[in-house]
Amino acid sequence: MGDILIDNFETKTSCPICQADLIIKWQRDNIPYFGDIMYTTANCGCCSYRFADTMILASKEPSCCELPIRTLADLDARVIRSTSGTILIEELGIMVEPGPISESYITNAEGVLLRIRSVVESTIRWSEDDPKKQEIGRSLLKKIDEIIENPENASTRITLAIKDPLGNSTIISAAATSRPLTDEEKETLKTGMIILDTEKDQIIHDISEEAGPIGKQE
Repeated sequence: MGDILIDNFETKTSCPICQADLIIKWQRDNIPYFGDIMYTTANCGCCSYRFADTMILASKEPSCCELPIRTLADLDARVIRSTSGTILIEELGIMVEPGPISESYITNAEGVLLRIRSVVESTIRWSEDDPKKQEIGRSLLKKIDEIIENPENASTRITLAIKDPLGNSTIISAAATSRPLTDEEKETLKTGMIILDTEKDQIIHDISEEAGPIGKQE
């Protein structure tokens, strides 16, 4: 494309699940705080694979954002998790890594805990034949509920961390801190991103003139 900037276009690649042709829609936008961003969406017609992400176009350094959760106000901190972000709560033994069908989302710290709680509940249901796993799960649910109800009185003090090798995740709070990732962290973290093969993938439809706002993703 040379120096021509196309705001809205589509590319063709292969579905990472079933290898069928997959159309990725790209739409450029500008929003406060983030500046230039790119929405990307894909939905495979042959299998259940779906993909949606909001990529920050500005150059960012690989980073780790951390938020000690000590008060109810900390639970309201804005959390932006990109598809390349790994969520860590070491005190609870929790690590949520990005995968092929990861989606980005914007929530708050309480919302992150509720997402984790839902996964733990599912794990308990799947472990009907393993009383030990169920016991561990119920203990974890109790700790999460204590933190959501009142972090000041919770038996476990936690720190919410997001490590992002692409620098597109962050925590917005005066209590949050950010640092560059170490070389070791950058080598071991997953990105969850679709990497386009420039020899194969191509723009198949410039939709700059006809594109409208992309609706909220489920």
